[in-house]
Amino acid sequence: MSGHERYMREALIEGRNALLAGEVPVGSVVVAADGQIVGRGFNQPIAANDPTAHAEIQALREAARLLGNYRLNGTTLYVTVEPCPMCAGALIHSRVDRLVYGTHEPKSGAVCSAMRMLDHPALNHRIEIVSGVLENKCREMIQDFFGEKRRILKG
Repeated sequence: MSGHERYMREALIEGRNALLAGEVPVGSVVVAADGQIVGRGFNQPIAANDPTAHAEIQALREAARLLGNYRLNGTTLYVTVEPCPMCAGALIHSRVDRLVYGTHEPKSGAVCSAMRMLDHPALNHRIEIVSGVLENKCREMIQDFFGEKRRILKG
């Protein structure tokens, strides 16, 4: 198992936490340069009544608190699903070095699917991007969730 797979498995655990909480199952972890997980998060905008409570934001906030700095240089953020525009912006502002995500988000993915925010020439910070890590597991978790929601709605 690669290092990326190890940490993506941790992000999947966080995604399952979101699922158990009735939220869209997206999970994330922030890993420091020494390999220590310094932040964890899962989607919880419904429970928190907070539209910014996405998995990535939760993990970034915890990492910043633990490291005592809002600049997260030298870190890697792992997330099960391609980040949205809000989360991509937070990655830029936090100065994360690397983004590793599992599956694409064709409707609102801001890294390579719907738009390419991290490639914008006006940005002063560049983030290395790795995609497709445990892609099938990440995609299945999100597709199963929305499939079940559609099944319930159809009755």
